[in-house]
Amino acid sequence: MSEIAREATSQRTGGRGRGRAEVWQTALICLLIVALYYLVPVEPGVAGLHLAVRAVVTSVGVVLVAALVLRQIRRQIAADVTDVRLARLAMAVVGGVVTFALADLVISFSDPDQFVNMTTKTDALYFAIATLTTVGYGDVHAQGQLARAAVCVQMVFSVGVLATGASLFVRRWTEQVGRRRDAPR
Repeated sequence: MSEIAREATSQRTGGRGRGRAEVWQTALICLLIVALYYLVPVEPGVAGLHLAVRAVVTSVGVVLVAALVLRQIRRQIAADVTDVRLARLAMAVVGGVVTFALADLVISFSDPDQFVNMTTKTDALYFAIATLTTVGYGDVHAQGQLARAAVCVQMVFSVGVLATGASLFVRRWTEQVGRRRDAPR
């Protein structure tokens, strides 16, 4: 289909077909990210060189995801309102949450005294989501200094992502409302 025909179809349908496909694609990618999280091997009781390698790989992963999320946020802010893709931001957030969950789990498995009640990958994912959403039930929490430092980084990530995501959503929504209001009837 040519670009002109695609644009005409998008205008005629209001972009709904493409929007649904994008939602399903985003949901599938997010589910795959979470599935990969559960497949990454992380075992407790690692020491020495293996622990050092794990710490370096985890740190590099956190920095890489943070850089990708920041890049996506910058793109979203700089984009024209009609080109804002919240799906990309959603995938970046899921990637960030999973990366932080993995980092928390590595810290917990490396030193069980760092976190209280974090013994499984589900515990770590639950804690990362609770931290992102600023709920913090308290059943799983940071106790040691390293864990608290990691959680501070997560909280800064959460504030940045939530604020940016909310502002982009409102920006896009108000633009769509304005277009509907200005459209000929």
